[in-house]
Amino acid sequence: PGRVVTLLEDCGACTWGVAYEVRGEQIAASLQYLNMREAVLGGYDTKLVKFHPQEKDAEEPILALVYIATPQNPSYLGPASEEDIAAQIIVSSGCAGHNIEYLLRLADFMRYFCPQAEDKHLFSIEEALISILPCLYYTEESLEET
Repeated sequence: PGRVVTLLEDCGACTWGVAYEVRGEQIAASLQYLNMREAVLGGYDTKLVKFHPQEKDAEEPILALVYIATPQNPSYLGPASEEDIAAQIIVSSGCAGHNIEYLLRLADFMRYFCPQAEDKHLFSIEEALISILPCLYYTEESLEET
């Protein structure tokens, strides 16, 4: 398993991201898939939270379903230093791709779509990962130099 963005319950915290609206026939299929992936297999709890869209015309928050990590989950890795998380990301991949791409795309998303959110933790992990990457790639020239 690799590292993924994990929501931890914190009543005073704010999380930035994307909400997807599902309607009609999509609701049952989406909930069945997500509940299996996140709750049954993933060990997450479901919660309804207030989601505040960025659009100026949105008057009221929308109720959104989120999946909250629980430390009881056997795959839950818990807190670690940014360097340790970056080292874990470098050697991890899953059915959706490599963790390196996951982290870099997430950091880009946050910069582009949520520039007002300062996620120091995320960007510190990205920085640690980028500092490790050159150490993993070498050529015959670099081996001859050493």
